[in-house]
Amino acid sequence: MQIKLKKLVPEAKIPKYAHKGDAGMDLFSIKDLILKPNHRAVIGTGISIEIPKGYVSLVWDKSGIGSKGIKTMAGVIDNSYRGEYKIVLVNLSSKDYKIKKGDKIAQLLIQPIVHAKIKETKVLTRSSRAKKGFGSTGLK
Repeated sequence: MQIKLKKLVPEAKIPKYAHKGDAGMDLFSIKDLILKPNHRAVIGTGISIEIPKGYVSLVWDKSGIGSKGIKTMAGVIDNSYRGEYKIVLVNLSSKDYKIKKGDKIAQLLIQPIVHAKIKETKVLTRSSRAKKGFGSTGLK
């Protein structure tokens, strides 16, 4: 698959896979900022991307910054979007988080789109899990 990318500013870094076989490619900040505790910011990447019809871009957390309490939000970018890829980050920690220009801020996964047909029913098929939800498989 080929993806078209346009740099919107010269200092933008092209997304890349850190390791062969990785599912997500790294996205990079184009500005310096300090993300205060319990605040969010919209951070530009300086790029726009064209992905083929039938695919979607999914923005996910980087585990390194996620372990410090930084979470991505608004993670679905449709294939018809041609504007700048901007990443919404929220600081769920109690400490300031410093982002420098060029830092990895999220990862991008390109996935096929599947459109499901919805069929309303009065009964669902039984399963071994049934209605057991949060924590039903144990926490250890």
